[in-house]
Amino acid sequence: MRRPGGDRGQVSIEFLGMTPLIILTLVLVWQAVLVGYTFTLAGNAADEAVRAGTAAPRGDARQAACSAAGLKHLSTAWKGDAMVRCSGSGYVTADVYLKVPVLFPGVISFPATVTGHAGAVEEVKH
Repeated sequence: MRRPGGDRGQVSIEFLGMTPLIILTLVLVWQAVLVGYTFTLAGNAADEAVRAGTAAPRGDARQAACSAAGLKHLSTAWKGDAMVRCSGSGYVTADVYLKVPVLFPGVISFPATVTGHAGAVEEVKH
């Protein structure tokens, strides 16, 4: 003999109870993806910046070429707070500083900064 009502609807109730946990997990995974992507962007931008910096003449021209190359491939969501610094003579280094967006790139960023660093030997022109 069956009880009236029984276990009907139990799965729906359990799913409703788990929904906030599922959503929180998805949000945390997405944020981890954004952090990883920001590290990738910072490293690539530093590589591009140092490549341009080694080919440019020393001084302000080097910093301008380095900065332009470092920002060239960044989307507007990361470009807004980005900073590129080049230094050195003989061995040129580039540092790129990017902010990690919170959930939606271009809206709000964490106060923490991700750094990309690269270095290369300066090209000698004959």
